[in-house]
Amino acid sequence: MHKRTTAALAAAGVAALTATLLPAPASAGDHAKPAPASLAELLAADGLAFDRNWNDFDILDQAVNDVLAAKPGSPVGALADGSATLTAFAPTDRAFRRLVKDLTGSKPADEASAYAAAGTLGVDTIEQVLLYHVVLGAAVTYEQAQAADGAELTSALGPAITVEVSGKGKVYLVDQDPDNRDARVRVRQTDLTAGSQIAHGITEVLRPADL
Repeated sequence: MHKRTTAALAAAGVAALTATLLPAPASAGDHAKPAPASLAELLAADGLAFDRNWNDFDILDQAVNDVLAAKPGSPVGALADGSATLTAFAPTDRAFRRLVKDLTGSKPADEASAYAAAGTLGVDTIEQVLLYHVVLGAAVTYEQAQAADGAELTSALGPAITVEVSGKGKVYLVDQDPDNRDARVRVRQTDLTAGSQIAHGITEVLRPADL
């Protein structure tokens, strides 16, 4: 496992605000969009279609839906139950592309190809991988994770995830594959909350076994 004592800062990006184009006042008929009731709803907020944004969660969203369609009683269903307190570490689409490249030697050209390649692992394996990204019973904030260097989090699958915090306060997650790059929690995608659940975007797919 590659140990990291320093963290490369992700390119800072903020949405540009146009001062001259202010939104019109809400009319009496307008209604605020309800907050997602669960992480499954949060992941599905931009629809089920794949796109060109490698930094969102389209592949993860599709994986959750496919597992629950094939296995309705799967523990992955906790992600759709906003009353179930949990923390989920959410791999971005780019993380899945990296996984496919590591396993096949070929980098998928688009999200659909990346998911198709990952899908060859089979629904049971995908289910296990998803459960390895979930910690039941606690909603761990990024600030709490920063103060938990060396902590071992028990995943919903069983094997632990180890928290490592760099000297600059960046949070990494160490999985069960010593050859895998440590996943970094993306600072721009932390503390995504829905119901009693919280998610943090990460740069790698965590591996519950030595691949």
